[in-house]
Amino acid sequence: MSRERVREEWQQVAQGWRRWEPMFESFSWPLALRMASAAAVGAGQRVLDVGCGVGAFLRLVAERGAMPYGIDASDRLVELARTRLPDADLRVGEMEHLPYDDDSFDLVTGFNSFFFANDMVAALREAARVARPGASVVVQAWGAHERCDLEAMKQIARPFLPPRPPGAPLDPDLSEPGALTALALEAGLAPVGEFDTSWALAYPDEETLGRAMIAVAGLAILAGPDREEELRQAIVEGLARFRTADGRYLLANEYRFLVARA
Repeated sequence: MSRERVREEWQQVAQGWRRWEPMFESFSWPLALRMASAAAVGAGQRVLDVGCGVGAFLRLVAERGAMPYGIDASDRLVELARTRLPDADLRVGEMEHLPYDDDSFDLVTGFNSFFFANDMVAALREAARVARPGASVVVQAWGAHERCDLEAMKQIARPFLPPRPPGAPLDPDLSEPGALTALALEAGLAPVGEFDTSWALAYPDEETLGRAMIAVAGLAILAGPDREEELRQAIVEGLARFRTADGRYLLANEYRFLVARA
């Protein structure tokens, strides 16, 4: 997918974010707490979040007395982040060309973001460049497919999306053990280790599930306005097996992390 199409998707995400913000913040908060504790985020540190979105992780960084920096390709998401973190250094830009000096940060993170780069190794190399020697670089990607309930949604949505360009190489499977480590080594980072963690996404009802999925995943713009409602219905029907007795939908997912040193 082109860089321009990815940016367009996330602009669509930003339009619907305020409606779903409290729910999705509750999903991401356990991860933010775990990573802030694991990285010992504390007062005076300079922390860069690559693909910062609306600033969920950076809000916790600021609460711990560290200095939050963020960059995202979507100007609309950055605008939302600025309303929540008016004193943070938040910029619009590309992760393959970070607008920061060498050796600037005590921690660099990328939560489900680095794999959106046209060149993931180049993006990781940039993360290594702006991190201080010995600083941690944290990379998150999706975990094993069989332990990600959202894989079912991807299968449902695939027929609604534009086809892969002829001859385009397949994306690397970052859930495979060692895949993130190999990319980090190629980028000049020193991997410390990979680990997996899991938590469930909870949707209160059918309407919320359908609308949130097509808004936050950026699927509505890819499917097009003529098929948006058809896609929403297909998602709701296809995810019926995840509905609980009280009408909620619970989708458990595994996430893979790499911690490396610059």
